[in-house]
Amino acid sequence: MNIEIKSAAWDSNLRVEAYRFRGTRQPFPAHFHEYYVIGLLEEGERRLTCGQQEYLLRPGDLLLFHPGDSHGCEQTDKGTLDYRAVNITKETMLDWTEELTGKRELPGFSANVIRDEEAASCMRALHEGIMRASPEFDREEHLLLLLSLLLQRYGRPFARCFPECGREIALACAFMEQHYREPLSLEQICRHCGLSRSTLLRAFTRLKGVTPYRYLENIRIGEAKKLLEQGASPLDAALATGFCDQSHFTNYFSRFIGLAPGVYRDIFLKKNEEEDTDHV
Repeated sequence: MNIEIKSAAWDSNLRVEAYRFRGTRQPFPAHFHEYYVIGLLEEGERRLTCGQQEYLLRPGDLLLFHPGDSHGCEQTDKGTLDYRAVNITKETMLDWTEELTGKRELPGFSANVIRDEEAASCMRALHEGIMRASPEFDREEHLLLLLSLLLQRYGRPFARCFPECGREIALACAFMEQHYREPLSLEQICRHCGLSRSTLLRAFTRLKGVTPYRYLENIRIGEAKKLLEQGASPLDAALATGFCDQSHFTNYFSRFIGLAPGVYRDIFLKKNEEEDTDHV
């Protein structure tokens, strides 16, 4: 019998979040994040869809997702997933890339899936250091080495990683970002951006890689994460971000993030307690 283990940790020095999924067969529907994700597949085979591309992932593959990259995956073999990843916000990435390159600009990567043993080794060492809360500076060293390798071998300007977004789709996104707390209809979004429902659905999905409703779900989940990180209860986070009830919210959060809302909140409660202790 396979035992599913999901763990996560926050490194306040690096300002990087690390997590690991072991023993799971859970599929992840198409979604995106507001931050960079660097992932490493340790065991299992998965079918990944990212943008307009489909990949068959195998152990040793490194995954590079930019903020806004739409992606989803599912298990294709009889085994289970063993996957480790780190999340890096845009602001943190700006700080690290400025230190490495002297330029304060967001990086882009030429591919979402790569095979690079040296980079994978750096990624594994960085992740293990964060998860065990290593008190030494090796975590910092491994992060700098990893980003340096990725930028040198696969880097390109961030702006070139995405197609130009049409004015109407930009208006639709802005409307959902402003009104995500409210019950929304497709007709409301269409009126705001000036497109028919069928045109909006086709154009939005082509440019963003997800449907308008999935985009709205991602906005709500992203805002709920921020509230949970500040110590809000799952119920309060659900009601504040447009979910009709806590059960609905918990199901969506677990599907997208892979952790229950309460478990995710506890990671940051522990982080805050440790920071308070350090300041005493």
